[in-house]
Amino acid sequence: MIYFLEDDGNIRKFVLYALESVGYEARGFELPSEFWKVMDSEKPELLLLDIMLPEEDGISILKKLRERYDTRNLPVIMLTAKDSEYDKVIGLDSGADDYISKPFGTMELISRVKALLRRTGNVRGTSLECTIGGLYINTDKHIVMVNGNNVNLTLKEFELLCLMARNRGTVFTRDQLFMEIWGYPFDGENRTLDVHIRTLRAKLGECGQLIETVRGIGYKIGG
Repeated sequence: MIYFLEDDGNIRKFVLYALESVGYEARGFELPSEFWKVMDSEKPELLLLDIMLPEEDGISILKKLRERYDTRNLPVIMLTAKDSEYDKVIGLDSGADDYISKPFGTMELISRVKALLRRTGNVRGTSLECTIGGLYINTDKHIVMVNGNNVNLTLKEFELLCLMARNRGTVFTRDQLFMEIWGYPFDGENRTLDVHIRTLRAKLGECGQLIETVRGIGYKIGG
């Protein structure tokens, strides 16, 4: 089941029709209060969330979801008319897994949904427990610590970090990272990866420098 929280009735009907036409069960909500009421009894596999909403904005809703134990790993794609880099950073830093600006195409939306659902709740690869300088990672416990302090990461930030830590010294191209983490190729203009790397470095503090930019290629954690 996919939930879509959007107050614009035309957009809500369009997206629900698009999802159902390819076989997904989907349910739309006009108001956050309606959404929260249903969330107490049934959780979705993925949430499509608009930012500009009556009663409560999408960023506030996202932060509450990430604070709750039962929804902290719920896959969330932000759908919004806001397309500035600042808005994307705020959305992703608050815990969104992906970000699509309006207007968007049906094929792009379905592709993003499929890619995220394939990775619902799963961190690729075998278990990992390692210490790199002041950085500690434990995938089984879903823990990241810097100098003994817990660091709260979104699912995609966690997956990026674990992928590079598991393959220390390996330089990943943008294409490789997009395919591994998002499930679709890098289109040459999408800033999603760069925004995730920037926020990941910021959250890791002094350990953020462990994520190295290899100019013209991509990123790595040094070996």
